[in-house]
Amino acid sequence: MKLILFNKPFQVMSQFSAHETRPTLADYLTIAGIYPAGRLDADSEGLMLLTDDGQLQHKISHPDHKEAKTYLVQVEGIPSPKQLQQLRAPINLGDFVTQPCQVQHIQTPDWLWERQPPIRERADIPTSWLAITLKEGKNRQVRRMTATVQLPTLRLIRSAIGPYSLASHPLLPGEWIDLAA
Repeated sequence: MKLILFNKPFQVMSQFSAHETRPTLADYLTIAGIYPAGRLDADSEGLMLLTDDGQLQHKISHPDHKEAKTYLVQVEGIPSPKQLQQLRAPINLGDFVTQPCQVQHIQTPDWLWERQPPIRERADIPTSWLAITLKEGKNRQVRRMTATVQLPTLRLIRSAIGPYSLASHPLLPGEWIDLAA
């Protein structure tokens, strides 16, 4: 069995098949027979798990198993206590209502790499970081949640999936490790 922890770079597609304009997982991983256990959109960075074990892939990625995922989110603005509480509570995003989640206002992680290209910066609007832990993961959910409370997401990094984290296994973008090796 293989269990690959991969730090997906910004703008890389979470697929092995070719893409017209962007790099894919195949540009970083040449291990035969592995598949992603979940996805990250191209605008997001960070931890992906890949495996050749179908049962493990299902356990990690299927919503019924509710594996907690933690995201580090750089937002535009400084969150108020009210905005943090709104993020923690269920939010009606129109097509679904989120489940309650954990949200903390944090300092900039000291282990974080520089993003290429850098985020847009506005001299008159500060940015801050949140740690958001969800047990669900709908399409662009974190971005939609922060936008709903007037804290637009500038950068989104998945830092942990269940017990696996980039804090425990520091990898730069594009790097990977096989935990089962």
